[in-house]
Amino acid sequence: MYAQASAKIELPSYLPHQSPAPVFEGPATPVSFFSAGTEIYAQGEKAGALYQVEFGAVRIYRLLADGRRQISAFHLAGETFGFAADATHHFFAEAINATGVRVFRTPSGTDMSRQLLPLALRGLTRAQEHLLVLGCQNAIERVAAFLVEMSERQGGLRQVELPMSRNDIGDYLGLTIETVSRVFTRLKEKGVIRLLSLRSIEILKRDTLLAMGE
Repeated sequence: MYAQASAKIELPSYLPHQSPAPVFEGPATPVSFFSAGTEIYAQGEKAGALYQVEFGAVRIYRLLADGRRQISAFHLAGETFGFAADATHHFFAEAINATGVRVFRTPSGTDMSRQLLPLALRGLTRAQEHLLVLGCQNAIERVAAFLVEMSERQGGLRQVELPMSRNDIGDYLGLTIETVSRVFTRLKEKGVIRLLSLRSIEILKRDTLLAMGE
């Protein structure tokens, strides 16, 4: 299903130099390295392990009947994914950029509910907030809420790294790539954000961005 790459992977300069501490205890394999666009697991594959992002970023998505892609979540360094309600994965997991993932497998008969429950509840809360964004907000509000979320998940930093593409953001927010690009430009023109690069922004007016995303 996955393999460690033998070639050296060049990492983006903003990635942490130290691996995040495991979010729960349990036997783990060595870090597996995935290049950009590499599948970590597929929809329909057998579940049974949990995955922690050591560095890089992962997108979780499904392919709709008409061929469109719907991204349900992004996972950054230190975050855990791979929860399944049954023995089968119902989504695809794919590396967005050069990504390291540690796999945790629970031995049969081991009770890890106390460790796993907070992680599952955190994921459920994010999923509920994502549904609210998709169902109740216009394009500017969706993008503003997304940028605030990404900032908070990176420690509330003023400079926010966006490992995902504009197309990824659109598939996450239910918008076209053209709409996402127009909203970024509009936020820049209003002086709310500064576009440092294609994958990096600076939040200049955090309160304004927060108000837009509410």
